[in-house]
Amino acid sequence: MDLSAFPPFAVVLDGLHTVVVALGDAVEPFAGASSSALAVVLLTLLVRALLVPVGVSQVRAEIGRRRLAPALADLRRRIRDPQALQRATAALYTSEKVSPLAGCLPTLAQAPVLTAVWSLFSHPLIAGHANALLGHGLAGAALGATLVGSVGGGFAVVGPFAVLLVVLAVVVELRRRADLRAAGPAASTTAQEAVPGLATIARVVPFVSVVVAAFVPLAAALYLVTSAAWTLGERALLRRLLA
Repeated sequence: MDLSAFPPFAVVLDGLHTVVVALGDAVEPFAGASSSALAVVLLTLLVRALLVPVGVSQVRAEIGRRRLAPALADLRRRIRDPQALQRATAALYTSEKVSPLAGCLPTLAQAPVLTAVWSLFSHPLIAGHANALLGHGLAGAALGATLVGSVGGGFAVVGPFAVLLVVLAVVVELRRRADLRAAGPAASTTAQEAVPGLATIARVVPFVSVVVAAFVPLAAALYLVTSAAWTLGERALLRRLLA
C-alpha cells in the first residue's frame, strides 16, 4: 500500500510540497540549481525554530538531572530492592519537578517531519500530481537519490553524500562531547552505575543518525545535518542562558 496516496497523508505531503516549492522559488534568484536544497535547509530551520520551547525544556531537565545526580547516587547506595529504588527515583524526580524523559522530546517531535521529508523526495506523485522536486539536486546529486543507490555513480554523484555524512559525524561527535561536559562527572558516573555498559551505548547511539543518512534521500540527509547543527548551537546557547 502506498501511504502517499492515503488521503490524510497525501494532504500533508501536498502541503509540504507547496511549502518547499515556494521556498525554492523565493531563493532561486541567488541559489540557482540548488534552490530546492536550500529550501529544505530553510524548512529545517523553521521547524527547529518552532521547537525552541522543547529545547528549553530539554536543557532545563538536563540541568535538573545534573543537580539530582548526587541524590540519585545516594538512593542507589541505600536501596537495593529494584522496585523500591524505581519508586524512590520516580518520587525524587516528581518532587523536584525534573523530567527524566525530556531529552527524547526533540527527536520525537522531529520524527514526523523527517518522515514527511523522506516521503516527499521518494514519490513521483504527490496527491495525484507530479512531484516537481524530484528533478532538483545538490552539487550534481538528485535530492531524491540515496547514497546506497548511488554507489557506482562516481564521485560526482556520491560526493555530496560523503560531505554530508562527514559533516554530520563531526557535528554528532561535538554534540556528544558537549553533552558529556554538561552532564558533569557525577551524573555520568551515576548513569553508568545504573546501566552497565552505558558508556559504550552512549558513544555509539548518537551515530545512528549518520547510518540513517546513508539510506534516506539526499534531502532527508540534508535535513538531518541541518537539524544536528542547530541542536549543537542551540544547546550551547541555552546552557549559557539557563545555567
